[in-house]
Amino acid sequence: MKEEQYGKAAVRPANISNVIIGLVIFVCSLFFVFYLIPNHIQEPPFLENPMMSPKFLPTIVGWLTIIFSLLLAFDGLFGKASTEQASQEASAPVLRWGAMILSLAIYLLCFEALGAIIAGIFATLVLFVAHPIRTWWLYSLAVVLPVVVAFIFIKVMNVPLPLLFL
Repeated sequence: MKEEQYGKAAVRPANISNVIIGLVIFVCSLFFVFYLIPNHIQEPPFLENPMMSPKFLPTIVGWLTIIFSLLLAFDGLFGKASTEQASQEASAPVLRWGAMILSLAIYLLCFEALGAIIAGIFATLVLFVAHPIRTWWLYSLAVVLPVVVAFIFIKVMNVPLPLLFL
């Protein structure tokens, strides 16, 4: 890349792939929030609690996706590109894709047999093992996150989930 372009230094994003992926996800999530949810999710006429609406969770997930996609794009623009991170990302895609597929298979096959919490713990542990960060407290989140998610679904939203193998 040229160092100078018309008398000014050329500015290059730290990670152009993060910028592109962030912008693509941003556009898709805008389509999801502003077109798919309002036009394709039916809502009953009388709701006692707005959290019981079928639009509630998709709207939250859509807005969170919008926020995180913008953060990913900004990180690609303004973040620092490290050579260590680039070398890890170059050698890790097969491992990460395999971990995602294995995690999904564990969750789908073990959800009813072992329960939502235990299947969630196993699936989350597989995803964390594929990640390059090796911090002990991160692995404790593999237990905390499935328990919190199951608690929210069962106690807050009254959605029955299988808890233990029976």
